[in-house]
Amino acid sequence: MKLQDKVALITGAGAGIGEATAKLFVSEGAKVIVADRNIEQALAVAEALGSQAFAVQADVSDAAQVKTMVEKAVAHFGGIDILVNNAGFGTLGTVVTVDEDTWDQVIDVNLKGVFLCSKYVIPEIIRRGGGAVVNLASTISVVGIKDRAAYVAAKGGVAALTRAMALDHALEGVRVNSVAPGVIASSYYDKMFETVEDPVAFKKGLAARSPLNKMGEPIDIANVILFLASQDSNFATGAMFTVDGGYTAW
Repeated sequence: MKLQDKVALITGAGAGIGEATAKLFVSEGAKVIVADRNIEQALAVAEALGSQAFAVQADVSDAAQVKTMVEKAVAHFGGIDILVNNAGFGTLGTVVTVDEDTWDQVIDVNLKGVFLCSKYVIPEIIRRGGGAVVNLASTISVVGIKDRAAYVAAKGGVAALTRAMALDHALEGVRVNSVAPGVIASSYYDKMFETVEDPVAFKKGLAARSPLNKMGEPIDIANVILFLASQDSNFATGAMFTVDGGYTAW
């Protein structure tokens, strides 16, 4: 049990990578706060996991909601040892075509959300004697991608913020790392498959982005998050772990 008696707060845990991470953490002995803007999804995940999980609704871009989320988590489980900043979303657009409101939303959820959750959770981690923060960056933090300007900017910011946080809190016993997923099967892509003219060809195109010629699964990322949240990565901080099927090795 790599996380026995640890308490982890996972944002965006109602589906995808967040849900897979919540399930894996519970299987490794952790108590998990399943946080999501969609409370129905969060409740469904928490119910499936039993008494080791507790669902909380929160929009990570709203400071008041984040503060309340953390207060509820601490009241329910007594503290927090691990934070997984997973909540996020992307949208199409260049700096010319994306509108300002959409730009703000993408930055607020993906980057400001990491700031706010870390702001309120790190003091709780320090009170417990130290722990870990894992931020979800992206391969586009490294290589970029066309027509995703806001998302690229946000995830690049997450990668940089991870390094800053690692330096700021190293002597307080808080390790901070990030994971950079490649193309991962998710409801995000499922919705795309429903709208494109040739979903089979579209899926093959996504798979072909990596030398392994396949899309990753949420559990592939969850396994790396577990490594970074546990003592298996005791000497790792300020690093970004890329899990993209070799996409950035082309």
